[in-house]
Amino acid sequence: MLRLAVMVSGGGTNLQALIQAVMAGGIQNAQIALVISNKKDAYALERAKKHEIKNCCISPKDYADRDAFGRALIQTLEKEQIDLVVLAGYLVILPEILIQKYKNRMINIHPSLIPSFCGAGYYGLKVHEEALKRGVKVTGATVHFVDEGTDTGPIILQKAVEVKQGDTPELLQQRVMEEAEWKILPKAVDLIANSKVTVSDGRVIIN
Repeated sequence: MLRLAVMVSGGGTNLQALIQAVMAGGIQNAQIALVISNKKDAYALERAKKHEIKNCCISPKDYADRDAFGRALIQTLEKEQIDLVVLAGYLVILPEILIQKYKNRMINIHPSLIPSFCGAGYYGLKVHEEALKRGVKVTGATVHFVDEGTDTGPIILQKAVEVKQGDTPELLQQRVMEEAEWKILPKAVDLIANSKVTVSDGRVIIN
């Protein structure tokens, strides 16, 4: 049974999608063992409490430097025997010691079709604002492994979403969540939990 830690900064809609997928059997051989937020008032922590999932706040503001913050995260993850870390709207730049410790065991959901609209500064509504400004006809979401770069790790799954006439950043954000993020994040976790994902030469192979 794969033990997941979900790291979230805000409302936790992707966390909710994971919880529901586990309950409905869409994710097999995995359980959400821990939810971590960098914000004490993140609604994601309330979602965790409602489903009796262990949860905590670990904020970089409470530590002297990034390494100390990273060590605190690692200590918490190890204590809970976490196998896979899922970044689901986690808006903190991760310490390198954490990324190295969980190489190919940490995934992220990004609200665009990488390599478009990704990298430093591209998060939340900003991604959708830029997509609309550029006039793209198709956008989507990507699940990828996390490496030392920003949105540069091996891609696991992507799903396209149509951009419609009259879309606002908010409307597009909602559609990308509903049609892509909430589908491919649970699917990626299920594939990993059932040993169907391997990484070779920086590329993902799905068996």
